[in-house]
Amino acid sequence: MGLTAWAYSLSESLLSEPLPRRWAHSLGVAKRAQSLRLILGNDAELLEAAAVLHDIGYSPSIAATGFHPLDGARFLRDQEGADERVVRLVAHHSCALLEADERGLRQELETEFALERPELVDALIVSDMTTTPDGERTTPAARLEEIVQRYGPDTIVGRFIQRAAPEIFAANERVERRMAAAGGAQPM
Repeated sequence: MGLTAWAYSLSESLLSEPLPRRWAHSLGVAKRAQSLRLILGNDAELLEAAAVLHDIGYSPSIAATGFHPLDGARFLRDQEGADERVVRLVAHHSCALLEADERGLRQELETEFALERPELVDALIVSDMTTTPDGERTTPAARLEEIVQRYGPDTIVGRFIQRAAPEIFAANERVERRMAAAGGAQPM
């Protein structure tokens, strides 16, 4: 079984029944990652796999710390023996270090999982932050607003996402420039 087929199967097995909306979001993020293939080169499959797996840490069957990037990455590393680069992308998706900081888990995340190439980190941020909870396309601004409204501005997630907003917008701009230079369609 290839990397992406394995990733879709695993993500579906962990999310589709207990968290169908999270599964729909993960499928949308993977679809968004596919749309960035032009700038990903040989890493397109890797990013798509990480995209569909990025939220598996929410699965009740593997959630341990309550911090889904760390729980998902540990599961992929320890239980699945997953590709190290996929594990790193899942661990650090969408500015996870900032949320880890809010949760007092930054040192654990940084110590256990190195960062992946910045271009891939940006592409995963854009894939996640331009996809609604239901898997539809959106803008980074609308996505950030939705997250703050859903969780509340003074919660851990609300505080983290507001801190992450400048980096999310910057990542979107970097991906837009790369897509334009490659002659591809613009992200939102």
